[in-house]
Amino acid sequence: MTDAIAADDIEELIPANHISLSEPPAEKEACIESLLDLLVDGGRVEDRERALDALLERESETTTGVGMGIGIPHAKTSAVSRPSLAFVRSEEGVDFGSMDDEPATLIFMILVPEAGGEEHLNILSSLSRALMHDDVRDRLHEAEDEATVQDVLREAIA
Repeated sequence: MTDAIAADDIEELIPANHISLSEPPAEKEACIESLLDLLVDGGRVEDRERALDALLERESETTTGVGMGIGIPHAKTSAVSRPSLAFVRSEEGVDFGSMDDEPATLIFMILVPEAGGEEHLNILSSLSRALMHDDVRDRLHEAEDEATVQDVLREAIA
């Protein structure tokens, strides 16, 4: 992953067990923890507390609510050994403090190894570019299963 995410990388980056189509907790920190637990349960996080600390520290620096109903909590941490992405969607929305004051209904978590600065930026920018499109956001809201979420991301990002 040098400049962008390749289509073949989607299943590695966000396997089906890192996707939840169930309503997440309505409070931001609890939502972050539920996304983190997807990565912990998927065997991607070696130290949950260290990962959570990195995520919350990043949240304290500036909002990860990017607007248009999107939240992307993210961090670089030694608690993971490879880049990982998790996703949850919310009917009610979670307040990520976005500049447009809209709650996040599509929430992605990005965790990358401490030394993965370039990968971190590539994943964040590729995901952000894809989510700028109304049709991508609509398809993620309408996805009926995890495989469909992966398909939408594969088509939109790659």
